[in-house]
Amino acid sequence: MPRRFVTLDVFTARPFGGNPLAVVLDAVGLDEAAMQQIAVEFNLSETVFVFPPRKPGGRAALRIFSKSHEMPFAGHPTVGTAVLLALEDKMPKASFVLEEQIGAVKCEVVTKGAGSRQGSAVFTVPRRGELEAVDLPRQACADALSLDLEDIGFDAHRPVVASAGVPFVFIPVANLTALARARPDEAAQLAGLGGFGDALFLYTLDEEGDADYRARMFSPGLGISEDPATGAAAAALPNVLLDAEGRVDGHHKVRIDQGFEMGRPSRLNLEFTIKGGVVTEATIGGSAVVIAEGVLHI
Repeated sequence: MPRRFVTLDVFTARPFGGNPLAVVLDAVGLDEAAMQQIAVEFNLSETVFVFPPRKPGGRAALRIFSKSHEMPFAGHPTVGTAVLLALEDKMPKASFVLEEQIGAVKCEVVTKGAGSRQGSAVFTVPRRGELEAVDLPRQACADALSLDLEDIGFDAHRPVVASAGVPFVFIPVANLTALARARPDEAAQLAGLGGFGDALFLYTLDEEGDADYRARMFSPGLGISEDPATGAAAAALPNVLLDAEGRVDGHHKVRIDQGFEMGRPSRLNLEFTIKGGVVTEATIGGSAVVIAEGVLHI
């Protein structure tokens, strides 16, 4: 059966930047094993399969697969698919719900109109982030990244595990030089971080650019040597910042630049609200551009 697919670069407004994404637009009839095989065939960090919505008012139901397993939620698949569906609908502006395994995800989309191949989307993080009660030794983090102990941490930022649906080890590094030097050591990850070491999100202050933070993400356990842009990690970052910086009540905006070290610059816009010392809402936004489309004969 022919099934149309589209690829996009996400968290960028230019082709060949950002995080590549494949979207299979007609996934009805595909079982889990077939979707996993297709994701392996595309060989990208994630592939999205679009189904009709299950509930009234939804635009589509999504299933998201990495090269190794299904994901309950992911950021760049949400942004990229939201932009693509608005382009398919020929809508310069759209507001709709995408149904993911984690639950309903509200999206606001702006495109350049009919015939364009580019747009931007903002989605509300569907699950409130939280920190895990786990102690991560700085030396274990340094070993897992082939760094020195003094490279780990800055100000009051410390290694933590946080999740807004997908758990990450957040490792602050001292500066951009340390960020660039980081090289994951899988054996050291397993020995020092155990089951928490599947996905490592490194971040530091952007001392040279105009972002707030520069980041990298390594996840050999998901079949991703390095990820150019990681929206699911950005979704949990507000709780990490609250832990380290004691941010005050109010609305906060944070820009994260990622993927520069691997030649795929990405920009993620994070906004979040703190009330009573608690993160009550967060949104992730970014651009996406269509790169290619074709047909799967499956």
